[in-house]
Amino acid sequence: MNRRRILIATTNRGKAQEFAELLPFDAELLTLRDLGIDPPDEPGATFVENATIKALAGNAASGLITIADDSGICVDALVGAPGIRSARFAGEDATDALNRHLLLQRLDGLPLDQRAAHFEAAIVVAYNNVVVSIGIGRTDGRINPYERGEHGFGYDSIFLLPDGRTMAELPATMKNEISHRSKATAQVIPALLRLIDDLAANATG
Repeated sequence: MNRRRILIATTNRGKAQEFAELLPFDAELLTLRDLGIDPPDEPGATFVENATIKALAGNAASGLITIADDSGICVDALVGAPGIRSARFAGEDATDALNRHLLLQRLDGLPLDQRAAHFEAAIVVAYNNVVVSIGIGRTDGRINPYERGEHGFGYDSIFLLPDGRTMAELPATMKNEISHRSKATAQVIPALLRLIDDLAANATG
C-alpha cells in the first residue's frame, strides 16, 4: 500500500499522535494546523454531529481523506456535562489545565461513588464530500479528586479507571487498548482501508 496523506481534522497534537498509534497502516498524517486550515464552528448537539461537521469541512478544504474526532467527558453528577463542551468547559480559549480545575471545583466535596463519568468519542471519515464511516466508543470510570499521572492529555489525569489508575498513568499502548477513541477508530478502520485500496486501484488502473 502506498503511503497516503490523510488529514486529521484537529489542531490538537495529542489527538493526532494517538491516531498515528491507532491506525494499522503507514500514512502521512497532517493536522489542520499543518495545512493552514481554520477549524470550523461546531454547532452540533452531539459528538457525532460535530465530528461530521469537522470531517466534511476538512475534506472540502484539503481534498484529502479526512478523519475527525469529537470527544469529551460526561459526568453523571453534572447531568452529562461538560459533554460536547469538554474542550471549552472553562471558556473558549481554555487550556486543559483550566478545564480540569473547573471540573474538580464543580465536584468538590462529592464522594468518589458519586463521581461516575465516561469518556465518549465519535470518529467520522469523509472523502469526496461524503461521510464514509462513523464509529462511536465509550470508556467508563470516575473523576478522581486530584490529578495523577504524566501521560495523555485533556482530562486523562483525573479520569479514574476501574483498576485504580488514572488514564494518564497508563502507557500509550495500554491506553490504546481501552480508550474511547481507540474503540471508535476500530469501527471505521475497515471502511477506511477499503477506501484507500479503491483509490490506489483507481490511480494505477
